[in-house]
Amino acid sequence: MVVNSGPLTVQELLDKLAARHAAAETEIADLRERLAKLTDALDAAERERDRWAEARTSVLALVAEEHPEQAAATARPVTPSYQQILAVFAAATGPLRAKEVCQATNSGTEARHVEGMRSKLKKLIARGLLVEPSPGLFTPANEKAT
Repeated sequence: MVVNSGPLTVQELLDKLAARHAAAETEIADLRERLAKLTDALDAAERERDRWAEARTSVLALVAEEHPEQAAATARPVTPSYQQILAVFAAATGPLRAKEVCQATNSGTEARHVEGMRSKLKKLIARGLLVEPSPGLFTPANEKAT
């Protein structure tokens, strides 16, 4: 082991800085890779959850056909995410766009998130809970757009 008893030379200092910079870059790359994997896993879990919610909705619709008195059960959202969306509309002062709902629910604002939200909003329209008074604007079914 060589011990330097004097001050660091400029080159030694630059070498140490470069080594630390390289280590930080490696750590950043590793964290980004792990984040991408977690994001993919989260997306898959959300799709699975939505698939089960859709299956439940389909079953409730079939039951409602046979037993119309139970139709009210199919009108309420079956997952917390839909309830969260309706809560955003309850607090809103006017019509909202899908991206605004994404922002309010901290769902992400990338195109895939906005399109996923738009799909959910369309499902709420099909259930009679929301309306689309003009293209891209959504509001509760019991309110008129301003």
